[in-house]
Amino acid sequence: MDHMRAARLHIPSHKLTIEEVPKPTPGPGQVLMKVAAAGVCMSDVHLIDGSLGRPPHLKGDTVTIGHEVAGTIAETGPDVTGWTVGQRVVLQAGEIKNGEMHTRGVDFDGGWAEYALASVESVFAVPDSIPLEQAAVIPDAVSTPWDAIVRTGAVRPGEAAGVWGVGGLGAHAVQLLRAVGAYPIIAADPVPAARQRALDLGADLALDSADPAFRDQVLAVTKGKALNVAFDFAGVNAVHEQALSVLAPEGRLVLVGLSGRPLVVNNSTMFSYMKHHILGHFGTTLDAVPLLVDLVGSGRLDFSRSITDVLPLEDAASAVERLHTKEGNPLRLILQP
Repeated sequence: MDHMRAARLHIPSHKLTIEEVPKPTPGPGQVLMKVAAAGVCMSDVHLIDGSLGRPPHLKGDTVTIGHEVAGTIAETGPDVTGWTVGQRVVLQAGEIKNGEMHTRGVDFDGGWAEYALASVESVFAVPDSIPLEQAAVIPDAVSTPWDAIVRTGAVRPGEAAGVWGVGGLGAHAVQLLRAVGAYPIIAADPVPAARQRALDLGADLALDSADPAFRDQVLAVTKGKALNVAFDFAGVNAVHEQALSVLAPEGRLVLVGLSGRPLVVNNSTMFSYMKHHILGHFGTTLDAVPLLVDLVGSGRLDFSRSITDVLPLEDAASAVERLHTKEGNPLRLILQP
């Protein structure tokens, strides 16, 4: 039996190791991808440290991590048509199984490996114009903020928008808000380098969330109207209170960052009086990835600045630590088998 290298997480012990495991064989309706690039996400960090809890659909105690994956077709299942060996592809971050969404690299084996197995419904072609390192981050790092903006948040051109947390998701959210015509776009982050990144990517204003004059600055740039929509990509409870304090009447607060802690509205009377809305968001719809691939391939969107560094698969633990400690202010780190 052929074997391959894979980064395996033992859920009970939180231990991540590079192991030799059997190379998968594609069955009916499946393809086997030779992995060229796999993104490292904060969700991976939280899965490893246990803060996400036990994966709800995982069979057993160990899983190959990685839900942002791009590469080339290595093999196709016996009944698969329309795909050829060597074709450049990207995988959806999850698959529908038994009527429920299962997350790649969480509920079943993902792409921190030499090869990854996928159902044909979760495979999308990538044009030669998009480097596979950039294609890999479209599922989740790009598609999650995209759906949070256009679907859950329903942002319309000219609406004032705030982004809390300018990391992997928030940085892309700034770019995507600009693409859909939001104005002004205000980024909030306590880290100076993150605020500068937000400005570089198109934010109209970047503020320190700890600044006592925060609310006054938001009101000044919105001409007293406040924000129509606010996005929490940080997963921090203090963000909710601050965002609600600068929301316009009937404004929407969209929660994308995961905290696992209780959601508290400190002033329920004001919340009701202002007719505010709090909306939860998770993941992405199945049609977002191919749409975003088309937008990137056509030049309408450019994520060439998204890749901070490319590391070998053997450095997976180091990549996780860098993202956790924010060493070098990484946006996205990529693993290559």
